[in-house]
Amino acid sequence: FFSIFTMFSSSMKQSGKRALQTCIRPIATSAYFDMLKDDEGNKYMEVSVNGVAALRLPQVNKGAAFTLEERKALHLSGLLPPTVKTMEQQVERCYGAYSQIPTNIEKYQYLRHLQERNEHLYYAFLAAHLAEVMPVIYTPTVGEACRKYSYMFNFPRGLSFSVDNISNADQIVGEYHLQDIRMIVVTDSSAILGIGDQGYGGMGIPIGKLALYTAAGGVSPFQTCPITLDVGTGREDLLNDPMYLGVKMPRLKGKPYMEMMEKFVQAVKRNWPKAIIQWEDYSKDVAFEVLHRFRDEISSFNDDIQGTGAVTLAGVIAACQKTGQKLSDQMIVISGAGAGGAGVAWVLREGMIREGLTPEQACARVMVLDSTGLLYHGRERMEAYKLDSAQTPELAKSFAPDGGVPDLLQTIKGSKATCLIGLGGISGQFTEEIVKAVAANCDTPIILPLSNPNANVEAFPEDIVKWTDNRALIACGSPFDDVPLPDGGSVPIGQGNNAFVFPGLGAGAIVVGATKITDNMMMEGGYAVAEYCCQHWPELKRLYPPVSEMRVVGKEVAKRVALQAVKDGVATISDQSDEAVIAAVEESFWEPVYPTVVPRKFGCVL
Repeated sequence: FFSIFTMFSSSMKQSGKRALQTCIRPIATSAYFDMLKDDEGNKYMEVSVNGVAALRLPQVNKGAAFTLEERKALHLSGLLPPTVKTMEQQVERCYGAYSQIPTNIEKYQYLRHLQERNEHLYYAFLAAHLAEVMPVIYTPTVGEACRKYSYMFNFPRGLSFSVDNISNADQIVGEYHLQDIRMIVVTDSSAILGIGDQGYGGMGIPIGKLALYTAAGGVSPFQTCPITLDVGTGREDLLNDPMYLGVKMPRLKGKPYMEMMEKFVQAVKRNWPKAIIQWEDYSKDVAFEVLHRFRDEISSFNDDIQGTGAVTLAGVIAACQKTGQKLSDQMIVISGAGAGGAGVAWVLREGMIREGLTPEQACARVMVLDSTGLLYHGRERMEAYKLDSAQTPELAKSFAPDGGVPDLLQTIKGSKATCLIGLGGISGQFTEEIVKAVAANCDTPIILPLSNPNANVEAFPEDIVKWTDNRALIACGSPFDDVPLPDGGSVPIGQGNNAFVFPGLGAGAIVVGATKITDNMMMEGGYAVAEYCCQHWPELKRLYPPVSEMRVVGKEVAKRVALQAVKDGVATISDQSDEAVIAAVEESFWEPVYPTVVPRKFGCVL
């Protein structure tokens, strides 16, 4: 190996190219490679693999884009086609193949194979076609991928913990090939999208989410790790399936469950002290407990609760700004009181409090319903986490004089709702009668059927346009085409996707070394998205920017979140001036560009 490096150094000097600087660092990027900079600030990669091994490591592999010098230094001569290609040519070739694939689940599998073959090329492909591939790499296609995970499995990615290995968590984390992890997405697979308990198959969610952290937030993929905590499953069909890849045991609950969470968190803290954890797709039974237990112990947040709240806030704020109103002018009804519904209710109340309302006044303007009906104090069968969103018994009685629990229609009429938000996953719940009841209360109703995937949407956009005579401002959680109008125009249907917020949130927190993800940081992400939309897309009916601009939006969110972290006193970056923080976000934003690859210097890894 040393002779390989000597040969490479000699050829570099003979050709008059720059000599590489000796590096000293406390943490290596990986056991197999390091990302470094030379004297001129150019990034390059030192690797400890060559030959076929270099072609099999996705973080290193360039395929036909390896230069002739790199092929010689890394013993790749004869292993690749003779012509050197550019990344742009490779993206074009991949897109040609991708375009011929007939179904989204097959396209998903193609892109996962690309990710495991050549990671730089994968992200270059996403950057070039983000709007087109978003529904493939994430919702709704990722839901199908999770259902079929055990049957489609080809490549392991990230880490998997179960009752069988959690006692060795420190060793497992310490031996992971990527050694400077800054962003973790972890799931227990108990509430995957709108399809529930998927057991080990939920691993598709952390993989997809982290792809978006890089594609939209500029987080280096070499500093991310998807993780599944396999605590069992409550589904008999999975337990009886001979192809199922997860642990075949009933789902852990109570003390044993929290003990496993504790062991995981402590292993992360000891080995990756700068890592941020995103808790993902936890059922409402444990989501709030896990978030509150660990958010002050390790920098972490729950995207289903807080991220959904922030992105919904963005859509409602954009609607208010475009109609000359304030958030506190709205009377809001939320159908769905799970983790997402609770998070949305909280952030909307906080937004109203920022505008001058008291907590009591804000609560009275945000109605939340679960499967039983309106939440109110004294109602039977209501979990503790719902109490913050509960109304007074007197108000509930005024909506339903017969003494029953007010239903959705009664709540809309009784409260004179101007904004209706769907997060309960009940397909078709927003009927013509329901939508017209909201439209009767104001000139420009805000209707947001946000449930995922598309099959669970509360109402289709074209129906809402028709039922409100095109007066409504509409956005959905899943992608929908714009609605054509008889005059040849169309109504844009924005996508209230959490990916407008969480990638930039994570990126900003990483840059400033945030020791906690504060509530203000979450809200600032939502306000940043709304302001971007209003500034760059001022047309009345568009409540979110196009998905094609998600990467630009992600950088803006990162800047705002990083600055807010400084204000909240949780940033550890040395220079905390606004200029330095913004410059740090710009500098750290990862781009899918091939670095020069050279053999690792002898003795450089500490």
